[in-house]
This record gives sequence, C-alpha cells and structure tokens, in this order.
Amino acid sequence: MQKRVGIVGGGQLGMMLAQAAKKLGFYVTVLDPTPNSPASRYADIQIVKSFKNPEGIRELSKFSDFITFEIELANADVLEELVSEGHVINPSPQTLSIIKDKFGQKKFLEANGIPVAPSVEIKDKEEIIAAAKEFGWPILLKSRFDAYDGRGNALIKNGSEIDSALRKSNNEKLYVEKFIPFVKELAVVVARGMSDEIIAYPPVETVHRNNICHVVLAPAPIDSSAAKKAERLAIDIMSYLKGVGVFAIEMFLISDGDVIINEIAPRVHNSGHYTIEAHKTSQFEQHIRAVTGMALGRIDMIVPHAVMINILGERTGAADVSGVEEVLKIPGASIYIYGKIETRPERKMGHITVVDSNLETAFTKAQLARSYISI
Repeated sequence: MQKRVGIVGGGQLGMMLAQAAKKLGFYVTVLDPTPNSPASRYADIQIVKSFKNPEGIRELSKFSDFITFEIELANADVLEELVSEGHVINPSPQTLSIIKDKFGQKKFLEANGIPVAPSVEIKDKEEIIAAAKEFGWPILLKSRFDAYDGRGNALIKNGSEIDSALRKSNNEKLYVEKFIPFVKELAVVVARGMSDEIIAYPPVETVHRNNICHVVLAPAPIDSSAAKKAERLAIDIMSYLKGVGVFAIEMFLISDGDVIINEIAPRVHNSGHYTIEAHKTSQFEQHIRAVTGMALGRIDMIVPHAVMINILGERTGAADVSGVEEVLKIPGASIYIYGKIETRPERKMGHITVVDSNLETAFTKAQLARSYISI
C-alpha cells in the first residue's frame, strides 16, 4: 500500500517538499488556506483550511501516515494531541511550541548554554527604555509570535523611534533584544533521522535586506575555524530539540571569530534552496527521508560553489512573469517560479540558483539572471 505524507502549509516550501515526496513514491496531501497553493500543483489533495484550524489538521491526519509542516503557524496544540493518539508527526510539536515563540526560543537556548544575544520581555514604552539602558542603543524590538521574513521586527536607534516601532508592532507580545554587530550572517541546515543520525550541510552566508534573505552564498566564504564552529553549534543544538527532520540554524559571525545563534527554523529553509543543485541530496528530499523513517541521504557537494538569489515581488497585483528564457541561457543557472497568483513588494515569488567553479562568478551570474526577471 502506498505510504502517505501530509504537509501543513502549501507555500513554496510545501511545493518543493511535495515534489520530493512524489519523487520518493508518496501520496501527498497539503493543508493551506489559499486555493490553488503552490504545493497543490504537485500534491494529490489540498485541504483548503487554515494552518491553525483544528478540523483541518485532523482532516489532514486522515490522509497521512506521516505529518510534517513547512510553517511555524501550524497549530502545535492540535499536533501534540494527534501525537498522543498515535500519529507520527515530525519535527516534534513540542519543538514547534518552543521555537514558534521567538522569546521562548531564546530563553530555551540560553538555559542550555547556547550563545544568543541577551533579550528581555517587554510590555510598554517604559520597559523598552529600561532595556535600552541595560543593552545600549540600538536595540531590536521583536514580536514573539508569527514573525518571519523580518515581519514584526524593528531596529530602534534612539528613544525618539520607540513610538513608531510600537505602532508597527500592533501591540503584539513583544521582547527587546540587544543588537549584536556582526561580520556575516550564516546558516547551517542540519538533519536528524529516526535512528538519531545527525548530519549538517556546510555553513552558508546569507545576505539580508529589510530583514529578508536576498542571497545565499555556498559554501560560506569564511575561514575553516569559523565554519567548524558553526557546524558544531548546529549539531549541539539538535541534541536539545525533539523530533526528526531538517532544521535551519541561523547565526551571526562576530568580529572575534565566535558564532552566536540568531534563530532556529524547525523546517526546510530559504537558506537551503541551493541544495537542489549543489548537493547529492537536497534539503527537501532529506526532510522527507527523515520524517518517513528512511535512511538519510549523502550530502556531498557535487559542484564547487552555488549562489541562490530570491525573486521578490516589486509591485502589487496579478503575477506576470517575464525573462525566464534569458535566465536559462546563463550557464549553470536554474530558476523556480512558485506559481503564486498575486505579487506584492518583497513577497517571495521564486528563486534562481547558479552553480560555478568560482563563487564570485556565480554571484555575478546570479545578479545578471535576477535582472532579467520581472514579476
């Protein structure tokens, strides 16, 4: 009998997970509130309900031998109930509960001796001022929940910017984090299988604008000592998190060569898209292998270098893609258009990966390829 995978979330990550699952022979169901989601083009069924909808998640479980998720908005409480009823869900809903609260995530890491930026929960302007006195300006005001791609984050440089930052936050549950000057932002994609085997892909450099990842350079152009520290730290963190699957550990490389943790994503991640072209086993296939109890795949790089560049929306309206043919003429370039119906500024609409024997050349080609695309 054909085994079945259920995915909470039908965006681009769900799409690429569905592709990987179909390649491995699974029947795929996705849960997503948007009709005709990107993942629906590859899944066998889409349930059109919210990620948080208990009935939707329970309906998904009826079509699934294994359940996973591509978004932290998934209802962790219902997933935990399903685990108690005998359903196989990975990564663990307990881990999802810890990670989806960004402040709780920081305190969890601190409690386990993992280096993170100091942070404090706040409720009002006075507590922000007190935090700034403790940490020094600038500070970061962050939302505890439902914050991704920079949404819910604000850099506050002085007291006069507090009110506008609070208005932007919409009075959500908030915390303040000390701003850490960094040399580079890094990410390590790490996977754990059901046999407790843990493997880490090489660290990559991520380049952000407006708190959104724009470019990924693989492997990260850093010295071997820093790369080993980043990889060791990612593997150490996995010993404290329950469940199997692919996780992304986002980090800061600071001026003294040390590495501290920024955030953890309990899922496949933008920083690992390049693995489709650059590694023997992509992060998406690796995740499906892990959550279904299969052996983890080899992660050797099959090209010297890769650069991934995101295709972000530039306007508001119906998506209308042009320039794909020009991109495909560039040696080593691959392009993915996610099939989202509507475009808007800074929405992730697709990505380009370029592989090359030289990192600078790959980066130049990726920039050229991106310049051809209008969406």
